[in-house]
Parts: sequence; structure tokens; C-alpha cells
Amino acid sequence: VQLQASGGGSVQPGGSLRLSCAASGSGIINMGWYRQAPGKQREMVAVIRSGSTVNYGGSVKGRFTISRDDGKNTVYLQMASLKPEDTAVYYCCVLTALKTYWGQGTQVTVSS
Repeated sequence: VQLQASGGGSVQPGGSLRLSCAASGSGIINMGWYRQAPGKQREMVAVIRSGSTVNYGGSVKGRFTISRDDGKNTVYLQMASLKPEDTAVYYCCVLTALKTYWGQGTQVTVSS
């Protein structure tokens, strides 16, 4: 499975961005987004399971929305009300029956 993420960039506080991640291959069960800020550990942002059950990290609840299009093997992360503390490299990931795959990361910078 290969992952191709897009949609990162720079935005002012309060702004919005949408990340996309297209996966090649088959057998995908869960899809999700993690992020890592400089000097911090990677943390879960949002995960959407097969059947569309979702989980969000506490700091993004109510601001971020994860969704998936199984026909396109693509996962999306709609980010709203962005804060400077959301600045990080965002990684998409997918879980199959065999292993977890990670994308290359896309930078999101929130700054005035």
C-alpha cells in the first residue's frame, strides 16, 4: 500500500484547511491522521474505521472532521478554527490485516 497526501500549507489562526490522502492497494480497514510538532511525540488526530466509526484526539474535537471515500481509497481531514498549536507535520496512515502504512507527511502551519 502506498499513500499520497496533499492539502497542507500555511493559514492564519481561525482559518481552514482540508487534507487528502489517497491509498493504493486493497484490504484497508482503518484510515487516519496523526501529527507531530517539533520536539513533541506523534499524536493521533483522528481515525475512521471501516463502518465509519470515528475517534478524535481531544484537542481537535469539534474543530476537525475526518471522512473517507472507500470507492477512491481516500481519507480526508477537514480542519477548521485552526490554532497555532495545530502547527505540525500531518501523517496519514492506513491499517490492513497485515500492517500499518504511513504517508510521507504534509506540513500544516498556523501563524499570523
